[in-house]
Amino acid sequence: MSTTPPLSKPGTTEPPADVPPQRPFAGRHMWARTRPVLLPAASLLVFLLLWQLLAASGTWSETLLPPPAKVWDACVTVSTTHEGVRGYNGTYLVEHLGISLRRIAIGAGIGIAFGVLFGLLMGTVGWLRALFEPWITFLRTLPPLAYFSLLVIWLGINEEPKITLLAVAAFPPVAVSTTTAVAAVPRSLTEAARALGASRWNVVTDVVVPSALPETLTGVRLAVGVAYSSLVAAELVNGLPGIGGMVKDAANYNNTPVVLVGIITIGVSGLIIDGLLLRLERAVVPWRGRA
Repeated sequence: MSTTPPLSKPGTTEPPADVPPQRPFAGRHMWARTRPVLLPAASLLVFLLLWQLLAASGTWSETLLPPPAKVWDACVTVSTTHEGVRGYNGTYLVEHLGISLRRIAIGAGIGIAFGVLFGLLMGTVGWLRALFEPWITFLRTLPPLAYFSLLVIWLGINEEPKITLLAVAAFPPVAVSTTTAVAAVPRSLTEAARALGASRWNVVTDVVVPSALPETLTGVRLAVGVAYSSLVAAELVNGLPGIGGMVKDAANYNNTPVVLVGIITIGVSGLIIDGLLLRLERAVVPWRGRA
């Protein structure tokens, strides 16, 4: 009996049986896995190094540009009880942040809820869009400081003007994005739903809302960002305790390290919240970018 192995088919390039299959380069997989962490960490280190070099160069005084070590010391001071003083103005940094986040949650939550509602109405009812869209555009172009003083006159200096300002700031991005998304729903989908016997309400809930949801969630992220950018303006008057009020009060006394601590805290917490919203968007609309 012949023991000669069968010949390969013409045109094939099968490797010999004794040659192990080649594995992908392990370093490439490791780099792809660690790149999202290493690159931001590297950019942060470069930023801190440049900051330290500029502060040590003496071009500006420490009042204008304190070194990173002094900002860190200020962060520790406002986060602990130091020489009998509790945090900043009797409140720890995390408590200032928590109070501001509560204001943003309430104010932006109200603005987002009304923005989604108005967006659905204006996207489905043409005359409502023609009636309200100019006013929403007018409101979207106004900077928060332009009407904050008026809110203080109307509502006083307690929580009402702050929450109202954040709600007004968060309302236009959601309303505009939802209106655009609803108006862009393919007519063929709504007509097909009606042909199958769906009521107007079923068309809105089962066709319009799922189709508009990705752009609506993008508008929510924009609204939260606008609310965050309006935080210091919202806490200009009677903002303590609050992270924006802490920044404003420290600026009155040229306490630049505390001002930088507040700004960094606002930025980092904003990044975290935006990341959470992005994860929520991916969980709620996993088909985005794939369909």
